[in-house]
Amino acid sequence: MRLQNLLTILFVILLANNTILAQNKKTKKADASFDAGEYFKASEMYKKIYTKANTKILKAELSFKLGECFRKMNIPAQSEKWYKKAVKYRFQNPMAVCYLADAYRMNEKYDDAKIEYEKYTELVPDDIRGSNGIKSCNLADESIKNPERYIIENIKEINSKQSDYKPEYFNDYSTLYFTSTREGGVGNSFNNNSGQNFADIFYSTKDRKGKWSEPVPIKGQANSIFDEGACTINLSNTEMYYTSCKLIKNETNGCQIYRSKLNGNLWSTPELIPLIEDSSISVGHPALSPDELSLYFVADLPEGKGGKDIWIAKRISITQPFGKPINLGSPVNTADDETFPYVKKDGTFYFASNGHIGIGGLDIYKLEKNENGEDIVVNLKSPINSSSDDFAIIFENQDEKGYFSSTRPGGKGSDDIYSFELPPILFAIQGIIKNEITTNVIDKAKVKLIGSNGTSLETFSGVDGSFKFKLKPETDYIITTQKDNFLKGKAKESTKGLNKSQTIAIEIFMSPIEKPIEVENIFYDLNKANLRPESEVALDQLVETLNDNSTITIELSAHTDYRGTDESNLNLSQRRAQSVVDYLIKKGIKPERLTAKGYGESVPKTITTKFAQKYSFLKVGDILNKELIDQLATKEQKEEAHQINRRTEFKVLKTDFNESGIQFGE
Repeated sequence: MRLQNLLTILFVILLANNTILAQNKKTKKADASFDAGEYFKASEMYKKIYTKANTKILKAELSFKLGECFRKMNIPAQSEKWYKKAVKYRFQNPMAVCYLADAYRMNEKYDDAKIEYEKYTELVPDDIRGSNGIKSCNLADESIKNPERYIIENIKEINSKQSDYKPEYFNDYSTLYFTSTREGGVGNSFNNNSGQNFADIFYSTKDRKGKWSEPVPIKGQANSIFDEGACTINLSNTEMYYTSCKLIKNETNGCQIYRSKLNGNLWSTPELIPLIEDSSISVGHPALSPDELSLYFVADLPEGKGGKDIWIAKRISITQPFGKPINLGSPVNTADDETFPYVKKDGTFYFASNGHIGIGGLDIYKLEKNENGEDIVVNLKSPINSSSDDFAIIFENQDEKGYFSSTRPGGKGSDDIYSFELPPILFAIQGIIKNEITTNVIDKAKVKLIGSNGTSLETFSGVDGSFKFKLKPETDYIITTQKDNFLKGKAKESTKGLNKSQTIAIEIFMSPIEKPIEVENIFYDLNKANLRPESEVALDQLVETLNDNSTITIELSAHTDYRGTDESNLNLSQRRAQSVVDYLIKKGIKPERLTAKGYGESVPKTITTKFAQKYSFLKVGDILNKELIDQLATKEQKEEAHQINRRTEFKVLKTDFNESGIQFGE
């Protein structure tokens, strides 16, 4: 019995060992495919091994490797799934936590991402990717809530259900070259690296109506049965640099950069651009400077900063070969990946990265100078950047418009090409001119717009009292209105600091000169004629009105409520009116234009439309005499009526005063 049990135990051990050996053998094959960049093929093999894995240690390892496959293939939903399993099974490499956080962020699960970044920071406190990840989540939240003004559109006529990316202008801005794995290319066979067809360079042309033609492969010898793409074309449209990844059996070859010349409408047989000696290291994503003397490219070289870096090779003239590559270094390159460099015509440098603080996976950045003249990296933010991969931007001439690539949701394929354009900021002012007393609209008033940039425009208000002007950015404006028998109206507006298109709505009130005009917010101490400091704002506005209407002379009147004796009220109101006149003279108004008059309680206020709208217990035409006030319902209403009576007004006496003080006609 004991011998039988022993044999059974030995059989189980042998079976387990054989299973482990078989799994190890299959794992090594899958690892070899992964190391060769065949991520799709490796993922299929890892998944089969995972279904038979019988230890948490092996499941953790396989989960992490599957996460890596889907990360390399840029399928964040799947990478999240497998990294999550790796963390669950306590995979020992802390990068599983970091990559899980990255996947959460790309899937817009920012709260979950922050938790994992915090865990990673505790595990590896010296690695800035943890703290940068948290900052990236905060940036994403803020940027998505407050996007930039760019208009983004999917170019549906160009995009397919496969990958379409890395646009490039050819010949003019109505022809686009781009990389695609769609059917119909020369490399029309399955690629174990991506799980799609091999990529080729296609092109499409836009007609006068803005419609893109059906994309077709470029003509000539540039495309092959292998992967081609990520091209850059010189400004004269005679040479094209592009990436080609040739698979040679039993050889380890990385992608390389080739050059092809245009002969007629055919691209010539490509020639290799030797940039590094080790052909097993991939080199790609070429970007040619406008003067063709600098070639930027991407490579993961041992002497780099980590991950894929952007390098530059220079030459003395366009007939000379490129020299030894130099790493761009900080602030561009990081420990993660920097890809898809691009140089705008004005020399501005753009690139994609997942190593800087960003919204999603790859984000698009540009280099700018700070106030000290140092290079700084600037994120282009939403909506150009998203939680997905955004990369390979190009610009139309110097305009803020062009194309870029993205894996964002809602596209036709895994990678799509999008257009972007920053629309001009448009400003306008739309106003209505109204009667200050009746609030009725005033038609046929002359309206003048004067801008700090020298703008001077005129129009007339319509039958509805309205007018409209277009405005310029970063400009201060004064709007004046004029009509017979009215004081001039005036308003001030500015577009300085405004960063969104808008129409500014205003109302300009004009006071008829045949009736007294109240000067609001004039305050005195109790039973005194001294002006209180807070009255100066209103009086300064009156000074401005008198300066704007320089031909009028006015009577400045003060009024009291009916409480107190007639004599004391009359005396107090006269002194108050004189205080206002004295202030106006002090501010430069000629004494000949001003007459002070105190009326005491003798002219109670007649309620206008404006006051009736403000005080619901009063109606238009009410005269606030003692009889009416005594009939008001509450003490508060009576006190408000007294306050209305205690007022300072002016009325126009003449309209023909000139600067010399001589009346016209004398």
